[in-house]
Amino acid sequence: MMATGARDAFLQWMETERRASPLTLAAYRGDLDRFLAFLMGHLGAEPDLGALAGLSLADLRAWLAHEHNAALSGSRATTQDRAARTRARRVSALRSFYRYLARYHGVDNPAPALLATPRTRCPLPRPLPRPDALEVPEGVADIAHTPMAQVRDGALFMLLYGCGLRISEALGLDVRDFDQAASLGNPVQGDGVLRIRGKGGKERMVPVLPQVMQALRRWRNAHPLPQPDAPLFVGVRGGRLQAGIAQRAMRTWRHMAGLPEHATPHALRHSFATHLMEGGADLRVIQDLLGHASLSTTQRYTLADEARLMDVWTRAHPHATTDTPPDTTAR
Repeated sequence: MMATGARDAFLQWMETERRASPLTLAAYRGDLDRFLAFLMGHLGAEPDLGALAGLSLADLRAWLAHEHNAALSGSRATTQDRAARTRARRVSALRSFYRYLARYHGVDNPAPALLATPRTRCPLPRPLPRPDALEVPEGVADIAHTPMAQVRDGALFMLLYGCGLRISEALGLDVRDFDQAASLGNPVQGDGVLRIRGKGGKERMVPVLPQVMQALRRWRNAHPLPQPDAPLFVGVRGGRLQAGIAQRAMRTWRHMAGLPEHATPHALRHSFATHLMEGGADLRVIQDLLGHASLSTTQRYTLADEARLMDVWTRAHPHATTDTPPDTTAR
């Protein structure tokens, strides 16, 4: 079998057996395509399974060095940290590919496991302050061009902040999902429980506060396509609302409100988690609500909270701002 055939089989296995997301599959395909293109020039011919098994650690390091130099010197030059992040993902893709080859094709090569993963800085989430986050749904709705879009955008952004959803998760909901959420809630309190399909097809149950349910119910009553299989959030032509439309609406509002560039729909997810943590919520609970597969991903919010505490300390504590040297005279 040639390497390209093994690559296609690996990606098919990732999709069907590992339930990898389309974005992960696209990234892995691009990484492996670049790897095989490098080997074509490095070896002088398209590699087969035997050639893949015979690659040395030096060969793999040569590929990573080639990619690193291309990233920093090309027409679309990037930063050192972004280049390191890209190399880290390519190392992950290569290791996964070779684990698949070892398991299903008998290709036993220890070199990929010996590759050092580039060190990258952990990006801290950048949430919005509570007043700004609370203002987003009404603010974005107010600049909508039609009454229908006003109700829709208010419900969408209320859902993003109230439940901590990814924009793709919210826009992937159908009308029946809201109807089921209402049936699972307490009719007296007016809350609900949404079944969310997240990354990799993983499902989780997310409670919906009464205020969020009220906004969704207003939109449900104004929905132009009320049948159960219709998208919950629709565009002007009746199709599923595109993420770019929602992002553009918030971009317009943040410019009007004077908010920073990181005020995006995804920042509402960061705000949801950060404000829960500031209120004393358990880290495991936040992990379940966000749908993180690893607790280490959720722990980034503890680092962000520590950074916020340090900022408060440096601005408020007398020792952090005084320029008076200590008194060293003898007593």
